[in-house]
This record gives sequence, structure tokens and C-alpha cells, in this order.
Amino acid sequence: MLPLQFMAVFVFLFGAAIGSFLNVCIYRIPLEQSVVSPRSRCMSCGAEVRWYDNIPILSWFLLRGRCRSCGVSFSIRYPMIELLCACLTLLLFLRFGISVPFFVYFVLVASLIVITFIDFDHQIIPDEISLPGIGIGFIASFFMPEPDWISSGLGILAGWGGLAIIFYSYLWLTGREGMGGGDAKLLAMLGAFLGLKAVPFIIFVSSLVGTVAGVTIMLLQRKGRHLAIPFGPYLAFGAVLYIFYGSWLIDWYLRLGK
Repeated sequence: MLPLQFMAVFVFLFGAAIGSFLNVCIYRIPLEQSVVSPRSRCMSCGAEVRWYDNIPILSWFLLRGRCRSCGVSFSIRYPMIELLCACLTLLLFLRFGISVPFFVYFVLVASLIVITFIDFDHQIIPDEISLPGIGIGFIASFFMPEPDWISSGLGILAGWGGLAIIFYSYLWLTGREGMGGGDAKLLAMLGAFLGLKAVPFIIFVSSLVGTVAGVTIMLLQRKGRHLAIPFGPYLAFGAVLYIFYGSWLIDWYLRLGK
């Protein structure tokens, strides 16, 4: 059996490599481009990125954040997303080991990274991720210790139904869309992966964090109360928090009432 330290390093590097692919997905999915081909190119001069210039995290710093061919700057967000994916993958490994939950939650977390940054950039949550994710999460429940398939199915209904009611109620009352329909599909996906018990937790956490962030942004930018703020990233944050600390936080909250 491989030493824990060696496995941890391997898992971290694996997560960084997947993070590099997630950068491709974040850029290309909203443009409806293939995430498989062509190979990565500089968006300024069109030069193909060589394999040795595409090493996750490291290459950006070796090139000082610039294209080798034309010298145009690359956003530091690229290595940061690779590092984020690497760190979350390592944390999943330390929490679950190499197991079915590790791989299932890895798929979920990688999807949430893509959704988060697409929503930040374009204020959309692509159906290409959330709708297949609902089915994948439900199928995974047959192989997971929890949630079971009943909880997963109810989580789908509660996730979609809960936000859909809010969405259509706000639309009916104001004539404007408040929360996007994509948020309801995303919460249905989270309910599929994490089960019914996770849905109210995610709604509470995402609403709390989103409200604080939204008010802060409006005060700093001096924008009106109709400033559009993507909600998907806060749902994603609530889901990741639930994966690592959800059961403990729920038990702690319930003990407060005794």
C-alpha cells in the first residue's frame, strides 16, 4: 500500500491537472465550443500553448503570467482555479480516502467550480452541467452510504421545487426575474448528490452568505437594490460546506435547542 504522504501528493497533482481542464470548460462552455478540441491557444495571437507551458499552477509563474509568443498577460485566475481544485481534491481525500464518496464528491466539486466561475462571468448556470448532474447524483446514491436513493429523489424535488416557488412568486409579484431558473436546477442537482437533509442547510447558508456579500457589494459600488448578483456561487459554497461540516453543524444547531 502506498504511503499516505505519497498518495496525498498524487491526489493534489491530479486535482491541479483537472483544474486546468476546468479552466477550459469555464471559458468554452458559455461560447458553446468543444472542451476537447482544439488544444489551448493564446486568445490574443492564436499560438498553441505547448505542453511544457501548460503545467498546472507552475507554468503560469515560470512564464510570469504571459504568453511565450506574444507576451500578452494571462489572468492569475487560471492558476488560482487549478490550486483551488487541487486543494479541494486533497481535502476530499483526507476526509474520505480513496472511496466511492471521494469520487462522487470530486465530480460534484469539480462541477461546482465550473458553475461558480461561469455564473460570475455570465450570470448563467449551464444546463449542460446541472441537468446531467441531477441524473448522475441520483444514480450515485445507489452506491453511497448516504444519501440513499429515496433521500436523493426527495432532494431533487425539494431543491427544484423550493427555489422554483421563490422564482415564480417573485416574478408574479414584481414582474421581474429575481433568482434565475438555473439556480433551481442547480439546487436540484445538489439535492440529488447530497440528499434531502442538505437542501435546507444549503438554502440557509447560501442565503446568509449571499445577502452579506450582496449588501457589501452594493455599498462599495453604490449601486441600487436591483443590482444583479449571481446566486450559484453561494449555493456551491453551501454545498461544499455541507460535504465537510454539514452533519456536525446540523447536530450542533439541534443541540442548541435542548
